[in-house]
Amino acid sequence: MIDPEALIADVQALVRCPSVTGDERAVVETCAARAEALGLEAEVVVFDLDAVRAAPGYPGEEASRTELVAAVAVRRGSDPGAPRLAFNGHIDVVNEGSEQWSFGPWSGERSDGFVYGRGSVDMKAGVAAALHAAAAVERPRGDIVVVATPSEEDGGLGTFAALERDDDFAACLIPEPTGFELICAQAGALTFAGEIRGRAAHAALRLEGESAIDKYVPFHVALQEHERRLNTDVSHPLMRLHELPYPLLIGRLNAGRWSSQVPDRLEFEGRLGVPIGVRPEDARAELEEVAAQHGAAVSWAGGQFEPAETDHRHQFIDSVAAAAEEELGFAPPLTGATYGSDMRLWAGRGIPCAMFGTRGIERAHGVDERVAEDEVVQVARVMARVARGF
Repeated sequence: MIDPEALIADVQALVRCPSVTGDERAVVETCAARAEALGLEAEVVVFDLDAVRAAPGYPGEEASRTELVAAVAVRRGSDPGAPRLAFNGHIDVVNEGSEQWSFGPWSGERSDGFVYGRGSVDMKAGVAAALHAAAAVERPRGDIVVVATPSEEDGGLGTFAALERDDDFAACLIPEPTGFELICAQAGALTFAGEIRGRAAHAALRLEGESAIDKYVPFHVALQEHERRLNTDVSHPLMRLHELPYPLLIGRLNAGRWSSQVPDRLEFEGRLGVPIGVRPEDARAELEEVAAQHGAAVSWAGGQFEPAETDHRHQFIDSVAAAAEEELGFAPPLTGATYGSDMRLWAGRGIPCAMFGTRGIERAHGVDERVAEDEVVQVARVMARVARGF
């Protein structure tokens, strides 16, 4: 049985622990403590950061960190040889931003049926729901394991490390805020950076120089054309549902050092969407070719999310859909995600994986991030139903 008030209190407790990517220990320890209070076996796992970074398949990272820690909580099953089910969620969050919040970004304030705070919807509420769902299953046949990981926001290093440690799972459910849609496919997302070189000169004699900004403009147009190619005749049926399945974005530019000087260098950073079925190395090569045609050099760093999917006809997907319909009264729409997530790390190891969670993704990463309390309870009940039937 899910206790709504206890569940929401745990959402508040997790939100009140600031855990910007790279500094997650406090919330990990809180998560483990809340799990133990629910009767689960729990531990704080400290990974060997150097070993994880050296492991094949290392997914990249962007945030500075000196340690990598996760919380793992277990509802022990009656049969040690039975298939094990994982609930996976990330406990790292983006920074609080510079805008004024209605309540403090780490307040965990309850108001009008919502819990406010950074990470409330993305996705500490989902982690709390997973803990309460696991605790609500009296005697599962196989272990139910809640894997609460850091570093999802910058590439998935935490879940990667957790799976290097233990990947003996028959399926995984991730309660990301999907808007009550059932997601079993995701696009890839590759972070890139680069520069374009020009030649400096005095502004009064600008023809003597070569502006890196002027050289960048046609490159930007070429990137827009590349994005159009990626999104023409999209083959995957779940990705075709989106207006722009595979976005390509330049998110940062830096050029020039003086208003009266022709800029001799421009730096850019961006994010490339990768279609399902396309290898990341092929996606990189295509973008590098576009860049080379415009005198740009590209490097790849930070988050490197491969595309992934679990067959929408898989029995596990059917079971999650049935549990959601029983709780919500309607069948959840089946779709794919245009963003990268930790789901691809599970699917990449052949572990069937789906994402299902509350509404509110549009409020993630923004001011006044919040999650609806009743929806958190519904998600926990869906997860408990999945676990009981597993």
